[in-house]
Order: sequence, then structure tokens, then C-alpha cells
Amino acid sequence: MIKLSKDLFKYIISWLRVPIALISTQYSLMIEYRAEIILWAISGILPLIMLAIWKEATISERIGLSDDYLTRYFVSAFIVRQFTAVWVMVSFEEDNLEGRLSPYLLQPLMPFWRYFSSHIAEQISRIPIVLIMLLVLNASIPNILWIPSLKTLVIFCCALFSAFCVRFLLHWMFSMICFWSDRVSALERLLLIPYLFLSGLVAPLDTFPTPIRNFANLTPFPYILAFPSNILAEKKIDLISNFTSLFFWAILLFLLSYLFWKRGIRHYSGMGA
Repeated sequence: MIKLSKDLFKYIISWLRVPIALISTQYSLMIEYRAEIILWAISGILPLIMLAIWKEATISERIGLSDDYLTRYFVSAFIVRQFTAVWVMVSFEEDNLEGRLSPYLLQPLMPFWRYFSSHIAEQISRIPIVLIMLLVLNASIPNILWIPSLKTLVIFCCALFSAFCVRFLLHWMFSMICFWSDRVSALERLLLIPYLFLSGLVAPLDTFPTPIRNFANLTPFPYILAFPSNILAEKKIDLISNFTSLFFWAILLFLLSYLFWKRGIRHYSGMGA
């Protein structure tokens, strides 16, 4: 029994060695571009702009939402957007056009994990920047921040990571179009449109007409942003239903991505690139 435990421990350590090395390497690379990361973080303040607009409009009571909830929701949406940022379509396109993808394919590690680890590393490097931005926000608007319970934070972190994985898989699936087309980054801008209006970024989904809200719930976008934002805002929601939807989209997008990857690799090899 003791020997089995030691063998299992050694196996886990050896298995973790690769992802830890990947993330630490990518983190070192991201630190070199910290000025650019700061600009990326600042570019994600749209939820805070929407908060100012909603407060200025003073219509929260007419739509049945309290000012306190709106404040918490948009601040939470700002945090969620910062840590679910995905740019894999642009990176994959650049690597394909500049010839870096071919040597990646010769390595024993699937390129998926290289891009995934670079995103994780970039988000880790954002943590101090986001904290500073939140402190500045709290200094500008006193008492705008709150301290959630430990249970809420744990559930929020699980939802946040799941939401990031779903969004990453969604963009990774569309990145596979690079095997058939030289330009796929335009699709990222196209995906931004439903993300803006169906995720709850510009307004809580409760403010939408019922048909639009029902349609939005059939897409992955509300679970990418509105769901973890509502958790951090401490709104009572159906956790089981939302987590189930997240896992459904994660499995579906993973399977579709795998299928497109297999077909794309055969096409890429056939083209002799």
C-alpha cells in the first residue's frame, strides 16, 4: 500500500512537470511584454463604462434591479472579462502564416497545450494589474468593492476557470479554419458581436426580453460571463443547471475541435506546408 502511494505520488509529480514547465516558461515570456499586458487589461474596462452609463441613466429600479446589484454585477463582469480573455485565433493564424506551426507539429506535445498554457500564464501576470485597477476604482468610488464569502470565492473560481476553458475551446475550434484559409482573425471580431450582446457584458440578461434571454441561454456566451459574474455578485442562481451547461459546452466544443483538428492536420500535410 505504501509502495503504491509512493508510485502514485511520483507519477503525479512527473505528470505535473510538463504543465508547470510550460506555464513558467510562458509566464517569463509574458513578463517581458508587461507593458502590452497592461494595455490589454485597460482595454477590458467596458463593464465599468457600462456601470457608469447605467448609474447615470437611473433606471435600475424601473427594471427591478437594485443599484447595489448592478454595481456588483458590472465590477464582477470586469473581473471575469479580464481572466477569460482569449486571443488564440490571432496567435494560431500568425504561427501558421509565419511557418512556426510546422515545427510545433513535430514536437511530442500537442500545440493546443502551448497556446492554452500561454493564456494561463498571461492571466496570472494580470493579477497584480487587475488588483491595482480595483484599488484605484475603490479610491475613486468609495465602498464600491465588497468582500465575498470563502464559499462564494471557491465556487466563483471554479466557474471562472470553466468559463475560460469554454471560451478558449470555442476560439480554438474556429482557429482550425486556418488549415483551409489564410485569414481567420476576422472571425474573432465577428465572434465579438454575439459575445457583447448575449453574454451579459453590456447589460444583465435579466433586463433582456424573454425571447432574447431564452435564445441567449441556448448559446455558450451567458455561461462565459454572466454566470460567474452573478456568482461573485452573490446573486441567487441555479448553480447545478449553469455548471451543467458549462460542462456540456466544454465537451461539445472539445469534440468538435478534435474533429476539426484531425481533418485540418490531414489537409495541412496534404498541402505540403
